[in-house]
Amino acid sequence: MEFILSLALILIFTKLAGDLSVRLGQPSVLGKLIIGVVLGPAILGWVQQTDFVHYMAEIGVLLLMFIAGLETDLEQLKKNWKAAFAVAVGGIILPFIGGYGSAIAFGMSQAHALFFGLLFCATSVSISVQTLKDMDQLSSREGTTILGAAVVDDVLVVVLLAVMMSLLGTGAGDTSIGLLIGKKLLFFIIIIAASWFLVPRIMKWMAPLKVTETVITTGLIICFGFSYFAEWMGVAGIIGAFAAGIAISQTTFKHEVESKVEPIAYSIFVPVFFVSIGLNVTFDGVGSQIWFIIVISLIAIVTKLLGGGVGARLTGFDRTSSLAIGSGMISRGEVALIIASTGLASGLLDSEYFTSVVIMVIVTTLVTPPLLKITFARKKGEARVEKGIEEAHLNG
Repeated sequence: MEFILSLALILIFTKLAGDLSVRLGQPSVLGKLIIGVVLGPAILGWVQQTDFVHYMAEIGVLLLMFIAGLETDLEQLKKNWKAAFAVAVGGIILPFIGGYGSAIAFGMSQAHALFFGLLFCATSVSISVQTLKDMDQLSSREGTTILGAAVVDDVLVVVLLAVMMSLLGTGAGDTSIGLLIGKKLLFFIIIIAASWFLVPRIMKWMAPLKVTETVITTGLIICFGFSYFAEWMGVAGIIGAFAAGIAISQTTFKHEVESKVEPIAYSIFVPVFFVSIGLNVTFDGVGSQIWFIIVISLIAIVTKLLGGGVGARLTGFDRTSSLAIGSGMISRGEVALIIASTGLASGLLDSEYFTSVVIMVIVTTLVTPPLLKITFARKKGEARVEKGIEEAHLNG
């Protein structure tokens, strides 16, 4: 029953830490992330990264992105697709240059430096989604651009990873790049077709069944089905969950699914996901690489902020909104951890750097919520000032 004790500790401490974070003027997710580091092997060692925690966390991040899809304004997403693409591309080019340059500066080989650059390109918006939701900005123009950019970023990074591993001869040499890109395109074609034709019909067919909670159960089946299909096609499962949320949001069952999935997600699964990120941190051997960690963390933050921000600026966003969008792209989260593990297994990332990379990922994840809060607060302040000026002109 050890896993029950771990679950109880996670639930009580995430709620207390989240509440404290809000009282200190920060998003609740920041406290939940930090408490993961505190409870995990890095400090107290009360909770370990077991299979149970891992699987609960996987469900948690899928539900989080499913809810994000349910709450996304599809029309807003369509309007901002150019901005989303520009943000994603900017958020890949600058981080790649920064990661590659820092690796060369610290004496890594060309092959390892190229992989290190790719590692910096990853983006995970699951933390940004929660922060935007806390601030009621998930459906804003900035919020939908961040979500759209994350989808594009994920696809591009997965393709680049496969290309790099093929070129560097790490076991993926037989992979056809054309086939790989074709699979990604096929995934989106099938998902769009299923969302348009199948999802509404499945929801209508299941809803009248004479058993309890058929609507929410059907929504979860679609969420997990889309997620599994995404992974099978070489796209992150969170993209499938996000697509499932958007599909159901276009049906008459949107509000029922949303109102019932949130209690399931936020009462048990999402808190485990937040804590699981911190459980990856360990401070063993960190002392000898402290400057390396500081440098790569700063480069990871600045290049993503500027890369995403420039992409937003070039597509019509003002300076503050561009900074907000860049801030939302900083977190590397579980996506970078997966890429790092792939690099470790294939020999493209030396084991001596793995802990440093994990800490860098955690740092980028921790700075994202407060940066988003600061930039959106600044945007609100500017909007109030502009409104005041307009009213003064009208009254004058």
